Amino acid sequence: MTERWVIHLPVTAPDLLRARIFARTAARVLARLSTRVEPGGVTVSAEDQQGVRHWVFCDQRLPGDARCALPVDHTAPCSRRPPGLRRP
Repeated sequence: MTERWVIHLPVTAPDLLRARIFARTAARVLARLSTRVEPGGVTVSAEDQQGVRHWVFCDQRLPGDARCALPVDHTAPCSRRPPGLRRP
């Protein structure tokens, strides 16, 4: 049996935009608490269509094996950190 477990935490939001905003915020806060949080894997879905998932982060590979931390629908160039987010 695996030693890794995935937490599925159902949280409702009134629409896709607000679901993505909440998911991004929650992932960033949790990532500051633990290095085991994988924000790039965060998705949201309609309650009655949970098999149809919508990505929250872009997560494209960047030089140096980093990942883009911007929202999935961003128009700015990919970046390791969202604008205005300072290093801890």
